[in-house]
Amino acid sequence: MTQDPDTRAPDLTDGTEPDAGLFGRPLFLDPGARALSRVGVVDVGSNSVRLVVFDGAARSPAYFYNEKIMCALGAGLSDSGVLNPEGRVRALNALRRFQHLAQGMGLPALTVVATAAVRDARDGPDFCADVLRETGLRIWVIDGEEEARLSAQGVLLGWPGSYGLVCDIGGSSMELAEISGGRVGRRMTSHLGPLKLQDIAGGKKGRDKHIRATLEHMRDVMGDQRDRLFLVGGSWRAIARIDMHRRGYPLHVLHEYRMTARSVSDTVQFIRDADLSELRSACGISSARMNLVPLAAEVLKRLVQTFRPKDIAISSYGIREGMLYEQMPQRLRDRDPLVEACRFAEAKDARMPGFGKSLYAFIHPLFKNVPDARRRLIKAACLLHDVSWRAHPDYRAETCFDNATRANLGGLKHSERVFLGLALLHRYSNKREGTRFEELYELIDEKTQLEAEILGKAMRFGAMLWMTQDAERGTLKWYPKKRVLELRLTNDMIPLFGEVAEARLMSLAGSLQASVEIRRKR
Repeated sequence: MTQDPDTRAPDLTDGTEPDAGLFGRPLFLDPGARALSRVGVVDVGSNSVRLVVFDGAARSPAYFYNEKIMCALGAGLSDSGVLNPEGRVRALNALRRFQHLAQGMGLPALTVVATAAVRDARDGPDFCADVLRETGLRIWVIDGEEEARLSAQGVLLGWPGSYGLVCDIGGSSMELAEISGGRVGRRMTSHLGPLKLQDIAGGKKGRDKHIRATLEHMRDVMGDQRDRLFLVGGSWRAIARIDMHRRGYPLHVLHEYRMTARSVSDTVQFIRDADLSELRSACGISSARMNLVPLAAEVLKRLVQTFRPKDIAISSYGIREGMLYEQMPQRLRDRDPLVEACRFAEAKDARMPGFGKSLYAFIHPLFKNVPDARRRLIKAACLLHDVSWRAHPDYRAETCFDNATRANLGGLKHSERVFLGLALLHRYSNKREGTRFEELYELIDEKTQLEAEILGKAMRFGAMLWMTQDAERGTLKWYPKKRVLELRLTNDMIPLFGEVAEARLMSLAGSLQASVEIRRKR
């Protein structure tokens, strides 16, 4: 029986071993991980050529630089057998530019991979030779199964330990890969990329027959895949944008956006009925990408009907992230990407790096019985509680919410982004009404909103209690049945418990619907 990846929390023990849990030594300081602190990769695809430079916490890197050039190398390949001549020139120019950018950034050698168009074209080797001669960049042409493996590894970068089926669609191919327990299993490739489908004889009926037969064969090889379907690739992301537009969905973050089989069917029909030019403009999709969307939509509808996944998630992580994952030691792969990113943010931006651990210990009695999935969010919030201190005081609360909900963080569902954002908003503000984000609050229920408020107000109070590492800290005790919040003050803490701190404690008690007892710790 497979387990839902959303319910399996990573190891978050607070042990004292050097590599144990959230408050052990962060691995981004490890010499092996520091080598990954800035890595440049290039993906030469059938439709686009993209450079991504990763930077920061190795397990959950930031996108230091990200540039895509639509070259359509694979356009017309099925008929001509060669790369699109105009696309070939554009791709060479793009790679020349990327190499100069990498040199300007002081990067080590770029890792460059090419996929379906270059591997299928008769002149693919000539193109690679031209690139090597003109730029010094060596292109690694990978086969379809290797492309599937790298894309699946990219998904694991964001969802460690996930179970399901990864589907990566490019311009000329579509790959499937099985992931289970943090490993990539069976995988295979097909010619279901929209550039190839343009050349199928017989119009829509001919395409339908071809798509159905191909996917049924892939199902026979891959076996039943009833877990989550992870969608990777620009065409899938464009369809997800359209699904958001159709639904009026408020959080425009593609990574971890969820769809159902019904919503896929409705959106495919919506695309068929729409004026594509108007839809492209409304959703911010390029014309080159929009031309491929109707064909990709036909594939997606049949893919969902064939494999019948339990749910569908969009992954912004794919082959490029998989290339980074390839370079990680296993113990770094096993880390929680959210936790590592928060540790890195605290070390880089907080006024007192390391205080997040003390803050968590102080407020922990309020959250003794929460599930592990919630506990990791509480710990993440404590690490992030002070990283936005440079923002103007009037806007800190909104800045925190915006950062949490829209930042490039792995391992977060949209509902978890909103919970984390609300908690950090309440770190700086007692109220959440009147912000420009109110429509996002609806992504979590009222009970969860209150829990985020309590967390935020607990951090707001606890942040008043900075003291030296060897000072004796006070403690909170929470008696939920009696609705009593008890604060025990130490001699070291008494001078810090002034009027503002007391007001914050009373605000927290108000959200808990509790009375307050203040005692002297003996």
